[in-house]
Amino acid sequence: MNIQVTTANMAILECFASETRVRIIELLDRAPRSIKELATELGVSSAIVTKHIQKLEGAGFVGTDSVSGARGRLKMCRLLPDAVTLQLRSPAVPDASRYAVSIPVGQYTDFKVKPTCGLASETSMIGIVDDPRYFWDPEHVKAKALWFGSGFVEYRIPNYLVGTQTVTSVTISLEICSEAPGYNENWPSDITFSVNGRELGTWTCPGDFGAQKGVFTPDWWYHGTQHGLLKTIAIRKDGTFLDGIRLSGLTPAELGIKPNDELRLRLACPETAAHCGGISLFGRQFGNYDQDIEVVITYAQPEDRANEPG
Repeated sequence: MNIQVTTANMAILECFASETRVRIIELLDRAPRSIKELATELGVSSAIVTKHIQKLEGAGFVGTDSVSGARGRLKMCRLLPDAVTLQLRSPAVPDASRYAVSIPVGQYTDFKVKPTCGLASETSMIGIVDDPRYFWDPEHVKAKALWFGSGFVEYRIPNYLVGTQTVTSVTISLEICSEAPGYNENWPSDITFSVNGRELGTWTCPGDFGAQKGVFTPDWWYHGTQHGLLKTIAIRKDGTFLDGIRLSGLTPAELGIKPNDELRLRLACPETAAHCGGISLFGRQFGNYDQDIEVVITYAQPEDRANEPG
């Protein structure tokens, strides 16, 4: 989750200006809790906790669910993002231009997967579960969620560069986690990210999340996995970063990006990985974040010599 440090985002930034709200985040990091449980542990009234939760919920840091309790309904609170990155510099720097594309998770262009595996649209399963052949079903482009036990999926990112324009950064945001039969929140998986055949780095996802219903996951969904974690990969001039943590020294210049050549994004969990725990990928109308694979590319403009005296 990226937050631009601007006055327009003061309501979000103020979430961290309260010791009580920070303590709430610490408590929810350990386990979901009800309003009453938070009030008891913090030593304040439920009304005060409710106001703090409303602020955290409005900023997208906390999600709430109404569940049955011994004495009626309880409001259970849980953390949503696992990391927040504060962006101090605006992406719209003077010497760069940018464009953004949103790629549905079902619009992959290549794959090689092994069970457990499957695809789902917002209304139903696509094809037969655990049969990789259905990843080529014409309906696969409608998938809002996909999963596999090992292998890869690959996407093509449009390249709109012209002339001598050069890429200065590539930012990719997606909701992803491991894939266990049913679900298992303690199911590590080594997920490797690559662009144009160059490995950006590997991240070990801690588990396959199904204990709490996904905020946008449809009610008909019966597969165990409910949501993933929102991860942001940034390929910059100073290296490649995952949620602000350095993955590798790879830069845009090393990706061999040229005008008219698309970028190939691959998400892989090879059988040879130390933790071969698969991949679950979520798009719009699934998981905790109503988004597809979001890509932002910034690029340097060529020098304009048309008006120079000659």
